[in-house]
Amino acid sequence: MDIGQKLKTARINCDLTQELVAEKIGVSRQTISNWENNKTYPDIVSVIALSDLYSVSLDSLLKEDKKMVEHLEKSTNVVKSRQKLSKLMTVLSYMIIWAVSVIVFWSVSEVDAAVYSILVLWLLLPAVTLVTAALIGKNFESGKKWLWIIFFGVMHMLAAYLSFGLANMVAFNKINDPDFSCLIVGCAFSAVGMAIGHLVQKRKSKTIDENKTDL
Repeated sequence: MDIGQKLKTARINCDLTQELVAEKIGVSRQTISNWENNKTYPDIVSVIALSDLYSVSLDSLLKEDKKMVEHLEKSTNVVKSRQKLSKLMTVLSYMIIWAVSVIVFWSVSEVDAAVYSILVLWLLLPAVTLVTAALIGKNFESGKKWLWIIFFGVMHMLAAYLSFGLANMVAFNKINDPDFSCLIVGCAFSAVGMAIGHLVQKRKSKTIDENKTDL
């Protein structure tokens, strides 16, 4: 028996209409009809929701339906690829802005040190760090993602060192120590952003669990 017939039989056994099932899992009635008639396949989230709603095990729904299993595998691989690309773009966007901020310091013939310090080191980079860290906190797996706080702190310190630090070395032929206050600023803003993203992630997971309970 294919998964469409299994879903239809399970729904009828539970004395539920397609409209009611559609409302409970957040799709259209036509979508439920298409699944039951094997015109389309549900994604893994919908399969789990239907399994809970009908009190039918996933093994029972997926057993002997190779096409459905292949569909879920492909869908899962696509989702993972998109997630990896999204994570890469998040970090890459930060690195591009960071690099441009340093390049601007050296490419502009006359840079007002005070203006650059305020606009770039104390406004632009902290803001970008906060947003990027929030995205990492929301979308990256728990555990090692907190190490990004150190990364952002170091990068913020390097931005100051590769601009003002090197400029002073060139002007006075003297090696300066890194400005550790910038390290603290970078770590502070990234920690706040990471915490915000993590809380959003936790809230999202809690909402999903509550929805499953309601089913």
